[in-house]
Amino acid sequence: MTDPISVAQAELERQQARDRVTETLGQLQERLNPRTLARKAAREMTEAGSVIADRGAHTLKRNPGTVAGATALAGLFLARHRIAALFRRKSRDQIDPDGIL
Repeated sequence: MTDPISVAQAELERQQARDRVTETLGQLQERLNPRTLARKAAREMTEAGSVIADRGAHTLKRNPGTVAGATALAGLFLARHRIAALFRRKSRDQIDPDGIL
């Protein structure tokens, strides 16, 4: 026959293993909860944005001329169509509708 102590020991180990599995499943459910994942992602994005802003401020302090030049260049690029329109040749109707010139 089997020893009652070994049976009791086996049942104890089985219960401990079951408890460990249950705990692990609980942890996985918490980690994979959509709300938890969203909160973690938002926190990480906030931290990343803060780091980027700090680096940008540091770069601005070190190189104000370069940043001003880059900003001016970006402004010129965004306004390129309006600037080009200033230099385009106007049609005769727009210059002098009476044709006197």
